[in-house]
Amino acid sequence: MADHYYTNRPGAAHDEQQFSFVLREKELRFWTDAGVFSRDRIDFGSVLLIENMDIPSRARVLDVGCGYGPIGLTVAGLADQGQVTMIDVNERAVDLARRNAELNNVKNVEILVSDVYSSVQGKQFDIILTNPPIRAGKEIVHRIFTEGYELLAEGGEMWVVIQKKQGAPSALKKLQETYQEVIEVDRRKGYHIFRAIK
Repeated sequence: MADHYYTNRPGAAHDEQQFSFVLREKELRFWTDAGVFSRDRIDFGSVLLIENMDIPSRARVLDVGCGYGPIGLTVAGLADQGQVTMIDVNERAVDLARRNAELNNVKNVEILVSDVYSSVQGKQFDIILTNPPIRAGKEIVHRIFTEGYELLAEGGEMWVVIQKKQGAPSALKKLQETYQEVIEVDRRKGYHIFRAIK
């Protein structure tokens, strides 16, 4: 069976490429490779999350399942006086994200290999962002929501993008069970953006 992008060490043969993409009015360049999520272009869900997310300049932000870095590196430009931590279980994705931070001269980021939140225990964040790895299964996705709650400062927010057909209704229910307030910020082409407030 072919491994998925949430595999720790993808076995797919390397096939690197580079492309540019404009996010929040800023052009970023990305190295991508086989064995990572949405390698040929930035997926619609991530773009929708990036367009909607509200990031204060001093925010401490965590990007869960960062892939090769489009969300986290965009956030770093918005939280220009803050700090962004980017985590992914996929070592190849983390390596690409580190290279892409360097390629785009982004300094205020820390990029770590992490199984869910294993590498960031004991830290606290103002905002957690995730385009969760649906194929990893509902249990992992729901752990991202519930364990993320513990890492958020009081009044902190988790922003989630999820497709209706890939579990948006159950994701919304889990967020509502866990957080004090959940707002649907946007909905387009079957994708939902949820903002869950602690």
